[in-house]
Amino acid sequence: MLDIKLVRANPDLVKENIKKKFQDEKLVLVDEVLELDTQFRDAKSRGDYLRGQRNTLSKQIGGLMAKGQKEEAEQVKAQVTAMAQELADLEVKEEQLTEEIKKRMMVIPNIIDESVPIGKDDSENVEVERFGEPVVPDYEIPYHVDIMERLHGIDLDSARRTSGNGFYYLCGDIARLHSAILSYARDFMIDRGFTYYVPPFMIRSSVVNGVMSFAEMENMMYKIEGEDLYLIGTSEHSMIGKFIDTILDESQLPQTLTSYSPCFRKEVGAHGIEERGVYRIHQFEKQEMIVVCKPEESMEWFKKLWTNTVDFFRSLDIPVRTLECCSGDLADLKVKSLDVEAWSPRQQKYFEVGSCSNLGDAQARRLGIRVKNKETKQTYLPHTLNNTVVAPPRMLIAFLENNLNDDGSVRIPEPLRMYMGGKDVIRP
Repeated sequence: MLDIKLVRANPDLVKENIKKKFQDEKLVLVDEVLELDTQFRDAKSRGDYLRGQRNTLSKQIGGLMAKGQKEEAEQVKAQVTAMAQELADLEVKEEQLTEEIKKRMMVIPNIIDESVPIGKDDSENVEVERFGEPVVPDYEIPYHVDIMERLHGIDLDSARRTSGNGFYYLCGDIARLHSAILSYARDFMIDRGFTYYVPPFMIRSSVVNGVMSFAEMENMMYKIEGEDLYLIGTSEHSMIGKFIDTILDESQLPQTLTSYSPCFRKEVGAHGIEERGVYRIHQFEKQEMIVVCKPEESMEWFKKLWTNTVDFFRSLDIPVRTLECCSGDLADLKVKSLDVEAWSPRQQKYFEVGSCSNLGDAQARRLGIRVKNKETKQTYLPHTLNNTVVAPPRMLIAFLENNLNDDGSVRIPEPLRMYMGGKDVIRP
């Protein structure tokens, strides 16, 4: 959500930003906000004037009564009573206008960074850099489910009977590998100075509305029937929500947190839940990183966050590339976003395994997160960022394909062996 002062002072900038995101249908919202804001300020100004007059007249009543001028005092009382009714009406009007302004402001997109490439959708995202040499072996790389089934590591049929498409049972060494990757990711981030968290897996609507747009919520999140609770789609939701309605001392910044959680997603409007695969699913687990920092430090942290993910994948010998998200591919709260994609030897192309986002002060404004400067005693909005460390089982696809031997066994890179009981290979 933008600062209303920015919309007042520079509506053309806000409109140009909407055009860059190819959301021209939202242009009218800027003019509506300006008109409603004018009405709100007029009502507030009138209310302030009446309150001042009421205070003055109330003092006069006491003076008139002391002089025995009861009739004059009653006339002034009548004026005060009339003012009280108008004030009550104005307060209702202010509340209604505030709600109407907020409703529109919540869907006007955040101002994107000037470095973001302009494009309509993800087909116009821009490759930034590659890390590691993509390899296509001289033997066949089977579909990832086939690899897992040959290792007796997945059961989709049973999951389909218990839960439907988009769910899975992992078992044996594949289940152990899944847990090993998450454990390694946890320790990898702790070693980089991040504080480890296991957050709540359900959050209230006030937090949901603070961390994401309504459209994203409708497409992603599962609502708990009869409760003001939603299952989280990522631990970022809980972790940023942790700071709702708080004032942090500036000395507490930056907050550098890494969190584990299961994630639950409807995947409405996505490319479709696979009947036989674990790329796009309703339930998965993830290690996330979250930063709350000073505004002037957010772009530096943005680079650090995606670099962490690149370093993590490269430590497991998986080639990756970074992709700058274009304007039309950015969610409305995001200032800048970059995807990390892993190499698929089977498909001979890269696919998304993580996303790094700088949301500027949008989440902080929505959630009421403030930072207090110790010297000036002034408060300001911090910036919030998040990034995926790793999200198996999707990451398992990249891992299995890049570590598959020609005999069907899978290599275990050195960093994972301590989490796999010393194993250096998984065999059929």
